Amino acid sequence: MFGKKKNQVDPVAQAQAQAAQEQMEVQAAFQKGVTALRDFIAPASLEFESKQFKIGTRLARTYFVYGYPRQIYTGWMSSLVNLDEVIDLSLFVYPVESQVVLDNLRKKVSQLEAGIQIDTEHGKVRDPGKQAAIQDAEELRDKLQVGEERFFRVGLYFTIYGNSNEELEYVSHKVESLLTQQQVFSKPASAQQEQGLNSTIPQFTDQLQIRRNMDTGAVSTTFPFTSADLSQDNGILYGINMHNSGLVIFDRFSLENGNAVVFAKSGAGKSFAVKLEVLRSMMFGTEVFIIDPENEYQKMAEAVGGAYVRLSLNSSTRINPFDLPTVTDKEESDNALRGNLITLHGLLRLMMGGAQAQMAAGNAGGGMVAPALTPVEESDLDSALIETYAKVGITNDPLTHSSPPPTIADLYDTLLHMGGTGPQLAQRLRKYTTGTFAGIFSMQSNVNIDNPLTVFNVRDLEDELRPVAMYIVLNHIWNKTKTDMKKRILVIDEAWQLMKYEDSANFMFSLAKRARKYNLGVTTISQDVEDFMGSKMGRAIVANASMQLLLKQSSSAVDVLASTFKLTSEEKKRLSQFPVGQGLFFAGQNHVHIQIAASPTETELITTNPAQTQQAAQQVDLNQAGYNDTVQLQ
Repeated sequence: MFGKKKNQVDPVAQAQAQAAQEQMEVQAAFQKGVTALRDFIAPASLEFESKQFKIGTRLARTYFVYGYPRQIYTGWMSSLVNLDEVIDLSLFVYPVESQVVLDNLRKKVSQLEAGIQIDTEHGKVRDPGKQAAIQDAEELRDKLQVGEERFFRVGLYFTIYGNSNEELEYVSHKVESLLTQQQVFSKPASAQQEQGLNSTIPQFTDQLQIRRNMDTGAVSTTFPFTSADLSQDNGILYGINMHNSGLVIFDRFSLENGNAVVFAKSGAGKSFAVKLEVLRSMMFGTEVFIIDPENEYQKMAEAVGGAYVRLSLNSSTRINPFDLPTVTDKEESDNALRGNLITLHGLLRLMMGGAQAQMAAGNAGGGMVAPALTPVEESDLDSALIETYAKVGITNDPLTHSSPPPTIADLYDTLLHMGGTGPQLAQRLRKYTTGTFAGIFSMQSNVNIDNPLTVFNVRDLEDELRPVAMYIVLNHIWNKTKTDMKKRILVIDEAWQLMKYEDSANFMFSLAKRARKYNLGVTTISQDVEDFMGSKMGRAIVANASMQLLLKQSSSAVDVLASTFKLTSEEKKRLSQFPVGQGLFFAGQNHVHIQIAASPTETELITTNPAQTQQAAQQVDLNQAGYNDTVQLQ
């Protein structure tokens, strides 16, 4: 019987081992060619110098904070966190055993007291710094002993970036100056830029190890989450906070008033932003009225089942400016007729030549002109209005206010048959009763605005009639608002058309000022900032609005808005450079850089941009196709 020789290699096993080795080599070669996640996020190169480094094509520099003032206020880091520059910031906090700190403090106090005693023996002037150090140490010892405070070692590092040496130096100076103003001192990590980079990227490695002793109170002042934030527990989503990528969720009615102003040049996205707010507000039960001068809101109104009221000389829509509100409040009820008479005075000045005269003055380069009516005419008109109401049985007694109101035709008849300037006033009013503009405002109202969304389209009205129509519609909405206390939003698009005339501007300001009492928020939209802010009432409306949205502006409007809203130089510079849909969002004392964000479905409903409509429709089709594929697979 013959056995195998010792140490003889099995050819089969050798072949298997060689095949396994070759397979491993092939696998290793394959893995080298596979693109991993780190290949996507890793820079092309890293070059480290003494005081800066180059990551890809960008320059960067890491700093460490080495000095703090004796006292510092809570939230001091907010200025650094909210700085409009790219900054990577790391904060390392290491707890220390209290007993170790107590032993060290006892030794330190002994050294300081001995130093003071030696200075006294040598006749030296008392050192206030040593006295303050002893006082702080003793106070800290007491708090540590009873567990009121704890002790920590804190390291604070940050990395700044720039596209060039000049930009990097500019950002460096900006950050250092900002910190020095608060007596917080920082230095570049010289010859340790690589360690500095590793300490500020999100991997929790403190390779610089430059730390400062702090107690609990001092550490709490460095709380980093102090970025400008406008996110509430309730409200609607307005967009994305570009400072910190957070959500701007806000309830405008939580402010002093629910009024808002929106300023932007044509095509910057102001109507899109307002329509998005309207759509989302309606989901929370808010009723909305819109005055639409450019037919931009019809698609949205039809999509949500809203009422779309088209005002034109050829339409069958009628709005009677003599309508009285049905109010339950006794004080408002007693003053309902008187308030409507005051409103009618302003309207009739506009109708009897105020609008035309002021428009002519504006076209001629002039300013505001005197009212179209003389004092005598004003007096006669007042008497005629009271008599017109009396003829149908309506007096100051609230019990009479349920009677059908008169119309402009009734006022015309009263003026025509009274003495004084009545017949002349009647002639000036005739085009609204039997003349060119007859019908639309000279008959009883047939508009029903009991709808969550009501849009009044005034696009098809003549330029001369448009401010009159907007005035009458505003009054009609105001009467409805006073009838019942519901949360409502009134959107006035292209409001500069009303600001051109003194009477309509006064009425609009009065409405905005009193809206809060009736749970109404007025949104004023304008692209003609100079004309709007050039009016005294326009400036008052802006001052009375607790919320403002400034989107991209023309260069000529930037200076006006910067002065009005006290913008910083950086905000002023960006105001004319914002892309479509981005801007500054002000809410009370807070303001953030916002990106208006909408879903594809919302975009399809509210956009007037054909490209956006097509893109949103394609996205919806893709989503539907994906859903159908999923159903088929199931």
